[in-house]
Amino acid sequence: MRNISVIGSGTMGNGIAHTFAQHGFQVSLIDISENALNQALITIGKNLDRQVSKGTLTPEEKEHTLKNITPYTAFEEGVAMADLVVEAATENTELKLRIFKDLDTFAPESAILASNTSSISITQIAAVTKRGDKVIGMHFMNPVPVMKLVEVIRGYATSDETTQLVMSISAQLQKTPVEVNDYPGFVANRILMPMINEAIYTLYEGVAGVQEIDTVMKLGMAHPMGPLQLADFIGLDVCLAILKVLHDGFGNPKYAPCPLLVNMVTAGRKGVKTGEGFYQYTAGSKDIVVSDKFKKS
Repeated sequence: MRNISVIGSGTMGNGIAHTFAQHGFQVSLIDISENALNQALITIGKNLDRQVSKGTLTPEEKEHTLKNITPYTAFEEGVAMADLVVEAATENTELKLRIFKDLDTFAPESAILASNTSSISITQIAAVTKRGDKVIGMHFMNPVPVMKLVEVIRGYATSDETTQLVMSISAQLQKTPVEVNDYPGFVANRILMPMINEAIYTLYEGVAGVQEIDTVMKLGMAHPMGPLQLADFIGLDVCLAILKVLHDGFGNPKYAPCPLLVNMVTAGRKGVKTGEGFYQYTAGSKDIVVSDKFKKS
């Protein structure tokens, strides 16, 4: 298993492509936008330069990694030789189902089809294909080249062989794969998103301010990043989408998204990606500045 196709060249897609390529796999990076592909390759190059500057990668290894990545805008061409496809498109159920229908048509019959979804049912995704035994979840964490966990999600029909192969290939990436079953939110987001949502409710109800909430969790619970800052980093729109999946999947009101989160996403305040969420973000600055909306008078 040497040929990997990655669908989507955004933050997760380019990180997944970077990681596979760095470990010697031949990677086809696929996106309908040529501009997005060019930007992804620039981002991968910068991230590799950062590794070189830290001494964790040699300049020769950087060049070899970049040579292992081939960009494609043509879907059929990009998946034609794939042993494993990792879909890393937007967290949208209809989009993912459409992609997997196409993958089932154009990828080799022997190829394993994996989704990097953080919450959408693998069983539902597999059901639109004729190879349910070869459909699985590979939920990487952001930033992919740094974070060690891969949540490996078994759908209802996923075979033992497919699971073992994906666990093995994750280990080849120097990741720690953890096998979980297919229920809404899996493990990571079933636990993380209610915590983030509760932190937002704590702000919404006036219990404490943004910085105070994050400081309590960082210093009191030894979290490297407070839940509100983490929500900004993940993307508030992504947090909202996952909470909706949890709420719909379990029918439990404890997963209902906080109205403040809904309003922020509606207003376009989605966190780091838009320059403002609970904090304000300025290009080139590492300062942590609370958004004017939440500053105490």
